[in-house]
Amino acid sequence: MSLSSQVKGGPLPWSGLLALSCAAFTAVLTELLPAGLLPAMAPRLGVAESRIGFLVTAYAAASFLAAVPLTTALRGLPRRPVLCGALLGFAVSDALVALSSSYPLTFAARLLAGAMGGTLWAMLVGYAARMVPAARRGRAIAVVLAGITLALAVGVPAGTALAGAVGWRAAFGSLAVLAVLLVVWVRLRVPGFPGEPRHARVPLVRVAVRPGIRAVLCVTLCLLLGHQVMYTYVAPFAAHAGYGRTGVLLAVFGFATVAGIWLTGVLVDRHLWPALLAALALFATVLLVLGLGSGAHAVLVCAVALWGVAFGGAPTLIQTALVDVSGPADADVATSLQTTVYNAGIAAGSLTGGVALDTLGAGALPWTALPAAVLALVTVTAGRRHAFPVVRHGAAPDGNRVAVSPSVPEACSAGDHAARRSVSHGEGQ
Repeated sequence: MSLSSQVKGGPLPWSGLLALSCAAFTAVLTELLPAGLLPAMAPRLGVAESRIGFLVTAYAAASFLAAVPLTTALRGLPRRPVLCGALLGFAVSDALVALSSSYPLTFAARLLAGAMGGTLWAMLVGYAARMVPAARRGRAIAVVLAGITLALAVGVPAGTALAGAVGWRAAFGSLAVLAVLLVVWVRLRVPGFPGEPRHARVPLVRVAVRPGIRAVLCVTLCLLLGHQVMYTYVAPFAAHAGYGRTGVLLAVFGFATVAGIWLTGVLVDRHLWPALLAALALFATVLLVLGLGSGAHAVLVCAVALWGVAFGGAPTLIQTALVDVSGPADADVATSLQTTVYNAGIAAGSLTGGVALDTLGAGALPWTALPAAVLALVTVTAGRRHAFPVVRHGAAPDGNRVAVSPSVPEACSAGDHAARRSVSHGEGQ
């Protein structure tokens, strides 16, 4: 499959896109699986459940610290070997977790997985975009990112159920095998691309200082912090509420995210600000309900479902706002910043939740998460001028795309990172 043939047209390269989607699935499942296995892993590793939650913290912290430097160091290398290397890193990490009886060794393996995750997430969207013509990039990216939804809706509950049936070590061992098989799939079906030339690399600082960027990143951080306080410790919170079926709650949450993503797809182009405001308000309300009435099982399940709807849509809305304010040509750079902030939120949330669980008990988790959700809501409300305008500046009448403003650099349709130009009075002129 040649680059020229992809740019000119032809059918979607489904096999290659599905391989990337499975890579996203593997990354999300590797990151979040310990959250559903706290009670099983803790006695085998000789630590408290909160320390197993810190395995999620380790992954996110490593992604946060490694994403930018590793991506910068590897940008000049051919893309496919870097992708395969990241997947092999996942295989090694998951195999170590499956075999280890030492908490420090398991923690180190999670750090390796986090570093590989930071590298992988910086690549996936750009890789998908380069595999297809410019007019079909949105669909290709949607196919790849569907792996995230599948992991939340099916992967985490299935992994938790598998661990309950045959043990948590077998669940991580299966993930290691999946990562190795993915390397073979990528080698056979995903096209190779050259690295990015040095002169085409936009400095992070130039993107970070644009109006609205910091507000979007702040909302990302607050949302993930509040979410992860609850999600990492959903098992002990469910036990506190007298509801011992963690797998059921994870499945309810996962399938509800599908509804949230679908609803977001309907609203995002024409109603981004009110939709994001509604999602964050719903999340804050859910936390309030969980804090006041989690003892009623029906209330708990319904609240988790609404939480899934809110969280399913919010990241897409936030990322769309980020692309709007960064400009399409620099969306990859802005997304790399968001990936770092995203993982900082995960790390901070799982760490904060673990401290709250140890010191205050599981019942304090919703109240610990609530201030972050409220801060995100306030930031979106206050950021209507640049970050989250009620009417998106430059939105096309049909609502299907956002036009490029005269001051934003635009990427050329050929998909070549080296081919960049400014429209009219673009930056750098």
